[in-house]
Amino acid sequence: MKTYEFTKSIELFDRATRTIPAGIYGHESPAITVPGSFPYYAVRAEGCRYWDVDGNEFIDYMCAYGPMVIGYNHPKVEEAVRKQQALGNCLNHPAPVMVELAEYLVDLVDMADWAVFAKNGSDMTTWAVQVAREFTGRPGIIRIKGAYHGTHAWCTPGHGGLIAEDRTHVHAIEWNDLEGLRALAAEQRGEIAGLIATPYHHPAFGDSILPAEGYWKGVEALCREEGIVLIVDDVRAGFRLDLRGSHDYFGFEPDLVTFCKAIGNGYPISASVGREALKNAASKVFLTGSYWNSAVPMVAALATLEELKASDGVETMRAMGTMLMEGLTERAADHGLQVLCSGPPAIPFVRFANESNFMRQQVFCAEVTKRGAFLHPHHNWFMSAAHTEDDIKKTLDIADEAFKIVKDQFGG
Repeated sequence: MKTYEFTKSIELFDRATRTIPAGIYGHESPAITVPGSFPYYAVRAEGCRYWDVDGNEFIDYMCAYGPMVIGYNHPKVEEAVRKQQALGNCLNHPAPVMVELAEYLVDLVDMADWAVFAKNGSDMTTWAVQVAREFTGRPGIIRIKGAYHGTHAWCTPGHGGLIAEDRTHVHAIEWNDLEGLRALAAEQRGEIAGLIATPYHHPAFGDSILPAEGYWKGVEALCREEGIVLIVDDVRAGFRLDLRGSHDYFGFEPDLVTFCKAIGNGYPISASVGREALKNAASKVFLTGSYWNSAVPMVAALATLEELKASDGVETMRAMGTMLMEGLTERAADHGLQVLCSGPPAIPFVRFANESNFMRQQVFCAEVTKRGAFLHPHHNWFMSAAHTEDDIKKTLDIADEAFKIVKDQFGG
C-alpha cells in the first residue's frame, strides 16, 4: 500500500515558525504526534474524512480532537448555519435561538434546570468552579490527579506563567479513591466549595479508567452530606455516551455539568447546565465575551443535537468503536502482538500492552496515518456518527500492514 508524504505540510510549518511562536502551538503541535510522519495542515473535510495540504486523504479518528460528531460539513448543520448567517451572527443582542437551545438542553439533560453558553471547555469549567464558590461561600476545589480541565491557571497542565497562589485552594486526589476523598473532605470540612471530575478518567498518555462500582454514588452521597457542589466536566465525553449526559450513562446525578466538543459539530460553542438551587449563584458570576452569544454556533448546536437524537448517533458511535477496538485486538494477535483498549468504545484509548514509552504506538500510528487513517499515538481517539463499517474495515486492513512493521521492528 502506497504511503503518504508530507512535503507541503513541513514547508508550511517552516514558514509558520518565522511568525508564530512554536509554529503550531498547543495540542495540535507536531511535537505531540511524531514529527515528519503526520500531516500538519488540513484544507477540507467531508463526513469522517479530511484532506491535508499535500492532497492526502484520511479517515479521521480524532474528529478535530472531538468536536466533529455527526460528520464534517454535515448538510443539516450547514443548512441551518447558512440560514442564520444570512440574518446575522455576532450582534448587539442574543438571537432567539439562544432561548431555543437553552430550552432544548434543559429538556435533554435530565438534571438540568437552566443553561448558559460560552466558547471553550476552559470557559465553562472555570466558570463552574466560580459558581460553586459563590454558592457555598467556600474557597476549596477538589480535582482528580492527571485530569484535564482546560488551560486556565487553576488547572492547566502547562507550567509557564504560573504562580503558587494560582492553586492555593485546589486539592488533588487519585481517581476511584473514595476513601481518600472522604479523608480530604473531613480534613477540609467547611472549606470545600466543589468537586470537579470527568465522568470517567481519561488522562493524557495513559489508559482510560472507568469508575469503580459504587464510586460515583459514593461521591454523590459525600457531596450532599458535606454541602459540596458536584461538577462533571463532560467536555470530552458529552453526547458521545448518552444524550442525557455522561452522568446518566454512569448512573449518578451532579449539580453542574459542562459541555463543549461534540455539542456544535465543530462550531465554537460550549455550555453549562445546572440545578435550580444554583441558578441565583450562577447569575452572580460574570460570564461574557464578545462572541459568546453569536447565533451561528447556537443554531449549529441545536441542529447537531437534533440530528444526534434523530439518527441515534450515540449507538452508531458505540457500534463502530466496538468494531474498531475488537478488530485491532484481533489483527494485533494475528501478528503475535497484544494491544490494550480502554475507555468507552465511542472514545477509545489504544496502546501496546508490553510498553509504557509509546515507541511501538508511535510507529504503529505513524504507519497507519501514512496509509490513510489518522490515529493519534498519545491521545484517546474519537468516533463519529459518520463512520461506517466500510471505514472500519479499510482501517483494519491498513492496521494489518502497520502491525507487521511493528512486529518486524520490535519483535513481540
